[in-house]
Amino acid sequence: MLPRGRPRALGAAALLLLLLLLGFLLFDGRLRRAAALDGDPGAGPGDHNRSDCGPPPPRPSKCELLHVAIVCAGHNSSRDVITLVKSMLFYRKNPLHLHLVTDAVARNILEMLFHTWMVPAVRVSFYNADELKSQVSWIPNKHYSGLYGLMKLVLPSALPAELAHVIVLDTDVTFASDISELWALFAHFSDTQAIGLVENQSDWYLGNLWKNHRPWPALGRGFNTGVILLRLDRLRQAGWEQMWRLTARRELLTLPATSLADQDIFNAVIKEHPGLVQPLPCVWNVQLSDHTLAERCYSAASDLKVIHWNSPKKLQVKNKHVEFFRNFYLTFLEYDGNLLRRELFGCPSQPPPGAEQLQQALAQLDEEDPCFEFRQQQLTVHRVHVTFLPHEPPPPRPHDVTLVAQLSMDRLQMLEALCRHWPGPMSLALYLTDAEAQQFLRFIEASPVLAARQDVAYHVVYREGPLYPVNQLRNVALAQALTPYVFLSDIDFLPAYSLYDYLRASIEQLGLGSQRKAALVVPAFETLHYRFSFPHSKVELLALLDVGALYTFRYHEWPRGHAPTDYARWREAQAPYRVQWAADYEPYVVVPRDCPRYDPRFVGFGWNKVAHIVELDAQEYELLVLPEAFTIHLPHAPSLDISRFRSSPTYRDCLQALKDEFHQDLSRHHGAAALKYLPALQQPQSPARDG
Repeated sequence: MLPRGRPRALGAAALLLLLLLLGFLLFDGRLRRAAALDGDPGAGPGDHNRSDCGPPPPRPSKCELLHVAIVCAGHNSSRDVITLVKSMLFYRKNPLHLHLVTDAVARNILEMLFHTWMVPAVRVSFYNADELKSQVSWIPNKHYSGLYGLMKLVLPSALPAELAHVIVLDTDVTFASDISELWALFAHFSDTQAIGLVENQSDWYLGNLWKNHRPWPALGRGFNTGVILLRLDRLRQAGWEQMWRLTARRELLTLPATSLADQDIFNAVIKEHPGLVQPLPCVWNVQLSDHTLAERCYSAASDLKVIHWNSPKKLQVKNKHVEFFRNFYLTFLEYDGNLLRRELFGCPSQPPPGAEQLQQALAQLDEEDPCFEFRQQQLTVHRVHVTFLPHEPPPPRPHDVTLVAQLSMDRLQMLEALCRHWPGPMSLALYLTDAEAQQFLRFIEASPVLAARQDVAYHVVYREGPLYPVNQLRNVALAQALTPYVFLSDIDFLPAYSLYDYLRASIEQLGLGSQRKAALVVPAFETLHYRFSFPHSKVELLALLDVGALYTFRYHEWPRGHAPTDYARWREAQAPYRVQWAADYEPYVVVPRDCPRYDPRFVGFGWNKVAHIVELDAQEYELLVLPEAFTIHLPHAPSLDISRFRSSPTYRDCLQALKDEFHQDLSRHHGAAALKYLPALQQPQSPARDG
């Protein structure tokens, strides 16, 4: 699955292993010293449940397929699932089949993520949570998980009838061991047991936490349902659906609601039918709630198997060893998911869709080719996490426009200003590492301006490879736009304050749509000053232009990129006017959402927007310049790719090779009409170019 030549990636994996090992050793030492001072840490509740009781069960066979079910809804829960899956993949030695019960939001996110992650020996099936809501919506539930917190009750009927065994996990658990060890505990079930659970590690079900505390009935201390082993076949035979429904209806006659969602009902059923449950060693669900007794469960870090953040406070929960657990969780949160695309040697499995073709294409590359980096980057399949943050889709409007752009970590500071200038929807693709994605999340949460904008969709494309995949990023952002029209911009431009409303009015007045295929050109300008007063109108802009505080975009370095806009005509224009395509023209345009996509072969710097305008012209889009529209580029340090373009003749030669291939493809699609573009494609690239 992985491209050749990944020594740095392997080094990162080795480093993570070393850090985890050091953390375990340090934690182990502290625990053993504490045990020597305090006596047996295992004494008391849960001791019957320790991991060192009895011989370990036999592991499943090396290639046995393990089934895991997870209920997931919404944007935040989807991010949690990814961290959970990373921890599973890090330790696993078996093929996995993930059964994900999701709402529409989580399915959209996770389907794209797993499709682009392309992890070998992992299958994913989705189940529509909306179709299951009616089965649990009659149950009053005070838990923060809402209806979705009850859906584990219906898994025996929701999952395929032929599926007999499944591990069920909450989204807020992290593995510290191979999941096959957990699967092996099915072997401990008696002939009648159907549910494997870890004892609850607090006094919740004992009813003594506060005055008038009245929990649901439970067997002793009760059980926690963050990690469950289910024998689905036995539950179906036992009439599970009728069993839990009758129990819930009876208890709800005297109790107002569930407090802990499905866990309350599971415990009430087990209280009535204790023969169903197989207690599991407590290390398979180390619960970090506010009143946890979890530290009685383990005496060494090597005991830990699954860590469960089962408090609404999550990582902010108070716990004796919370620093260790928090660092362990953060290790997987920020871990490079690309490193988990590793084969399970000796276990034949169906490769992910497209994986074989990708491997064949990679195998044909010549590492001695001067343009090898370009070829490899074009073939890289980046993990994509769409709508990384909560997002409210815009209401349907016939002439609405989404601003589409892409950025990396060094351009985050542009976001607040952009939000102030553009009040409409935005679709932004961010090129980040896993660790940077968490920094980005904190950046948004710390900004009142950004945190308040629910109509900005952020899509994380995870970084891999040496060159910036600019057009792949643009395509991700473009594909996720939800309005009929898109404004194809760049992150270092600020649009006129009035541009959003002006574009919608222009689209309506010009009658764009199926009857008229046009690209509306937004004239681009630039300032060389980091501090300047942004113009509120065309009149103010022209005044700044006349005194040299503004310039037409790239006037000094690459005027041909925007010269066809005809700025002299724009100064006087009162109505939209048509311009003709010319070589190297790369304006910022407003087009229908279903416009041609950007050509992903153009990575790094050079010709990425130019090629897109060529394609628009080849498909006979009119180029109409809007007389009151403008956008202004703000100064910034040059990117690494621009620096390489300027300094490396080989880089420029490779770009020329990409242009030649682009024209060959253009000729195949458009025939003789493509000859028009041949002179432009053959022009040499100037190393002074900066746009």
